[in-house]
Amino acid sequence: MMGAEVKLNITPFLVVSNALSAATFYEVAFGGVVLENYTNNGRTNARIGIGNADFWIGDEEPEFNNLSPTSIGGSPVRMVLTTSEPDRIFDQALQAGATQICPVTVEEDWKIGKLKDPFGHIWEIGCPLPDEN
Repeated sequence: MMGAEVKLNITPFLVVSNALSAATFYEVAFGGVVLENYTNNGRTNARIGIGNADFWIGDEEPEFNNLSPTSIGGSPVRMVLTTSEPDRIFDQALQAGATQICPVTVEEDWKIGKLKDPFGHIWEIGCPLPDEN
């Protein structure tokens, strides 16, 4: 269509070994809210909202080659959660069961830390630093 504005949105879909447990983790660790939740044939998909962003999680579906990081031996994707309180959110995620990869520190123009959630997904939690110019 000529002249029509095309709206686009990219929403991550994280495959996990247990979507119900993952939803609980994301609620506790990041203050997430389950916006939608469907269970079909014993498998759950859920849309999680964090702040003004959302993402999907779902149980593995080996027959469609949808496997979690624990099944494939790592995660090829990193999620970046931008927050004005990286220390608090990072600590909250650790208390909820995440594993620290790198502590929150200043790197270039960000204050950021890296962790792995209990389902094998890598999260960077941080905020850009104010421009000193």
